Amino acid sequence: MNDDTSPAAILRKRLYWHSRRGMWELDLLLIPFLEHRFDELSEDEQLAYQRLIEEEDQDLFGWLMRREWPEEPSLKRIVQMIVEHAENTDNSAYRTL
Repeated sequence: MNDDTSPAAILRKRLYWHSRRGMWELDLLLIPFLEHRFDELSEDEQLAYQRLIEEEDQDLFGWLMRREWPEEPSLKRIVQMIVEHAENTDNSAYRTL
């Protein structure tokens, strides 16, 4: 049963809206990862994703474009997972976000 008021559903909606950024490039990386991989992550990885999307767009852009990496190991790992997902997945359906 899909309960839209469950804590998990509320968290998912919040994460979705926080994953929609002011930059289209970030949307194309974060939203498909959230929709396809988030549920498979460990609890620590899910928490790292939640911390990641609290960062500023310019930091996220630099990290996700592999110009630099976050200093915190858990954030670096989740960034690597997002980049790997984007490189190995057809995300053409998201190009119209």
